[in-house]
Amino acid sequence: MVFVPHTEEERQAMLKAIGVEKMDDLFYDVPARYRYPTLGLEAPLTEMEVLEELRELSEANLNAYRTPTFLGAGIYRHWVPAVVDYVLSRGEFYTAYTPYQAEISQGTLTAIFEYQSLICDLTGMEVANASHYDGATAAAEAVIQAYNVFRGKRKKVVLAPTLHPHYREVIRTYTQGMGLEIVGDEALEKPLEEVVEMVDEQTFAFIVQTPNFFGEIEPLEGLADEVHTRGKKALLAVAVNPISLGLLKPPGEYGADIVFGDGQPLGLGLNFGGPTLGFYATKMRYVHQMAGRIVGETKDVEGKRGFVLTLTSREQHIRRHRATSNICSNQGIMTLAATVYLSALGKDGLRKVALANYHKAHYAAERIAALPGYTVVADKPFFNEFVVECPAPVAEINDFLLNEWDYEIIGGYDLSRDYPHLARHMLVAVTEMNGRDEIDDFVEALRAFADYHQVEVEA
Repeated sequence: MVFVPHTEEERQAMLKAIGVEKMDDLFYDVPARYRYPTLGLEAPLTEMEVLEELRELSEANLNAYRTPTFLGAGIYRHWVPAVVDYVLSRGEFYTAYTPYQAEISQGTLTAIFEYQSLICDLTGMEVANASHYDGATAAAEAVIQAYNVFRGKRKKVVLAPTLHPHYREVIRTYTQGMGLEIVGDEALEKPLEEVVEMVDEQTFAFIVQTPNFFGEIEPLEGLADEVHTRGKKALLAVAVNPISLGLLKPPGEYGADIVFGDGQPLGLGLNFGGPTLGFYATKMRYVHQMAGRIVGETKDVEGKRGFVLTLTSREQHIRRHRATSNICSNQGIMTLAATVYLSALGKDGLRKVALANYHKAHYAAERIAALPGYTVVADKPFFNEFVVECPAPVAEINDFLLNEWDYEIIGGYDLSRDYPHLARHMLVAVTEMNGRDEIDDFVEALRAFADYHQVEVEA
């Protein structure tokens, strides 16, 4: 039964007001043959039957929690504790947006304050903002912040060639029209100690990633001092995988000025590649050049603890020409997920997850390195990703893994998509979600491909 909010008397009054006698007159200009078309709908279904049909349709899709996957390159399959989704689904958080009115937003402000505190603990930095859209936009904001530190008087920024290619692309998109000299792409074959030699007195920042895009752990001890010396106080910005910080030294302990990255591993699902969040932290002396919002602790008139937006240096709060960034909305629901995730795991839990990633990746690398035709390229220590040189194009291998092997497997990332000279090179990611059986089956599938295509490969 359909609820109609207007009485017949009310409808007649409205029709009279617009000068028509009946409802059909409103559709006079629509040809009669089109007014009531035959829709050809199937018979109605019950809710139970509809859900069953939708469930059957969904099973036609690949499910990363059902299908083994070794694809990473910035987005990873990690275990998300049930408590994360439980807290996210609570009404006071689920629809919350920017907490402009502190007196009615204490829950949201408290959660953001805890998130900032956790990010500072994780990165070893002094102050964190309430996030960016993702790791790539955080990278661009790092460049813009460093540029603003020097008041636009320096125009050169050096990007380590092992920085995620998507990060480099977004940096160029963000800064087009600013007249910047962006260098580093041409130094891919050079070790990091030679790339840093590109820093000079006209440089405002050096951007590096560890573990880098190829999964390698960069030796960054002493790098900050060298960048500061060569660049006359130029800034060092470091992109990190947050899970790796459960095992590796935080960048703040070796002098980084800015630390950022993609927070997707911190309790967020794959989500078809997004949304995620970009975590971002810096030194207190640069806080006024940092984009985004910062929640601070205060006391109300009764002396009770409370939270407020302490700093919001974006264009809708201050004069547009003085804003540090025009694109810096808080990914509120995502930061809440990261907060719950880190709080649930704690320091010991995060370390256990990091160790599981490390050891499983190394087990997989050892097994693959023993296969004929495959070579693990590991010039440096690695965390949970590593490069494999394959006996055939990676696209062909991934097609075999997904469509021809006995069990569907999502293979690694085809590096030739971003680095043409790395044809037949696969970036393999392993997380705590990959059990020994999955890894062994992946190895056997790679062996089967090489055996089956032996003649073609040799040719």
